[in-house]
Amino acid sequence: MSVRRLHAIQPDSFAFTAENLAWAKQTVAKFPAGKQASAVIPLLWRAQEQNDNWVSKPVIEYVANMLDMAYIRVLEVATFYTMFQLQPVGKVAHIQVCGTTPCMLRGAEELKSVCQNRIHHEQHHISDDGKFSWEEVECLGACVNAPMVQIFKDTYEDLTPATLEKLIDDLAAGRKLKAGPQIDRHMAAPFGGPTTLTDTLLYDGNRVFTRVEAPPPPPPAPSAAAGTPSGVTPPAGTPSPAPAAPKSEEIRPPTPASAATDAQKAAAEKKEQAAGAVMDSKAKTETNIIRATPDGVKETSSISSANDANKPKK
Repeated sequence: MSVRRLHAIQPDSFAFTAENLAWAKQTVAKFPAGKQASAVIPLLWRAQEQNDNWVSKPVIEYVANMLDMAYIRVLEVATFYTMFQLQPVGKVAHIQVCGTTPCMLRGAEELKSVCQNRIHHEQHHISDDGKFSWEEVECLGACVNAPMVQIFKDTYEDLTPATLEKLIDDLAAGRKLKAGPQIDRHMAAPFGGPTTLTDTLLYDGNRVFTRVEAPPPPPPAPSAAAGTPSGVTPPAGTPSPAPAAPKSEEIRPPTPASAATDAQKAAAEKKEQAAGAVMDSKAKTETNIIRATPDGVKETSSISSANDANKPKK
């Protein structure tokens, strides 16, 4: 996205009308004390609508003063979101053409050609009659109905070059437009209408649903110790019961794959045991041993390591 800057020519001042000022105060009051800056986007949007659909430097300063924000913070918001126009636009409509991948694959380039022919060859230029302007923007959130354009707060979807031409003609003539899909589609439903949940009996109010509850869990198994209830700890000294022998149906003959796996496990365990024995041997040969004699006198002995035996004698 290109760098967005304020227009070179700016008006002298800006102030909300009495109606918009009352609305702005109500909007700010929705946020807790100290969080008034959260209202910056709705206030900028309302100011843009009042200011011939673009955000000027006086608009930014006015909103910043109202929300007790630094000017640069409001400028950051206005330059980040392409919904805010930073220079004068067409009096009737500013058309934002989505050029992101889904719309591009579905014909956005043809829509841009219509705008170039009908409005101006370059973006952000107003048409000769002052009514229209256009620009290409990133995703506008109606990918499933691509290609589409946004005109101020409304989107117009499922467009073709012909339907965009008609849209511009209707705008120029002041005719009322139908926002959303421009084909026989309900919002984002599939082409040709819904393909699932189409049974009319689903919606006549006469269907009866029977709730099926899951069966209760089985009772806990009895304790393995004979005569000891489940959940009761047997007294100390009670011998542990011998493990039950596996049932005949649980014993399966070994297969070549399981035998190989068992052999690998046994080899790995043997290797770990050998490594542990080596470590234990090193620890014993490198440790001073302190023993206590029956009369309470400690005696200390030391076992030299193999490395000490190999050291040259002085």
